[in-house]
Amino acid sequence: MVRAKKRLGQNFLVDENILGVIGRLAELADDDVVLEIGPGLGILTTYLADRVAQVYAIEVDTSLGPQLVERLAGRPNVELRFGDAVRLDLAEAAPGAKKLVANLPYNVATPLIAESLDRLPGIELWTVMVQREVADRLFASPSTKAYGAVSVLVQLVAERTGFHPVPPTVFRPRPNVDSALVAFRRTGLPHDFRRVKHVVEASFAHRRKRLANSLELAGVAERGRAEDAIATIGREPNVRAEELAPAEFLALAEALE
Repeated sequence: MVRAKKRLGQNFLVDENILGVIGRLAELADDDVVLEIGPGLGILTTYLADRVAQVYAIEVDTSLGPQLVERLAGRPNVELRFGDAVRLDLAEAAPGAKKLVANLPYNVATPLIAESLDRLPGIELWTVMVQREVADRLFASPSTKAYGAVSVLVQLVAERTGFHPVPPTVFRPRPNVDSALVAFRRTGLPHDFRRVKHVVEASFAHRRKRLANSLELAGVAERGRAEDAIATIGREPNVRAEELAPAEFLALAEALE
């Protein structure tokens, strides 16, 4: 019997009833090329493989190899690769992928989503299972507790198209938290997104401090210059990062240049 590894954030999907919801939110079509990160026991992988043209599945846990290979036997449209998705060149690992559909490992879900926004420019639709807390962050509104760097980055690139709460009972082992399926579609990619991402992450690095102080502490700009940039976008010098809407961060990054 395969045991989930807590250090890898594993909670294996075991209830096949949730697959139909995933398929609906992912808008699966028979010509789709899909990237799956963290196939686990392969339940979602086989569901996808039976409905799309190609699945690229990336798994970090090599001990799952024998079970995955056995389960995926007879499905030549699945390419299974072992490696750390955080470090892999995902665009190279999943050529032509237009959709990312995954039960993401809890401990890397947020950085994977943030990195996929520009590391995978070909992805047009994400359908990801994440902790409910993470799901709430992705499309949180400014001036709320959940609003943070990942909220800004995702909302600069995509719009939410679906949301479905998921109980712990669909996983083995059962997590102590609720989960949710979130689907979002790409709307574009801001110019110089890496620069914008750097400014956004620096802005929230010290979220209890004023935005200008946080930018200075993160090494983006000395406080006077940061305050000038903040004034340029029409904000008061004592504003905090969580008060700015996503579009304002684009203007801030431009002003800081």
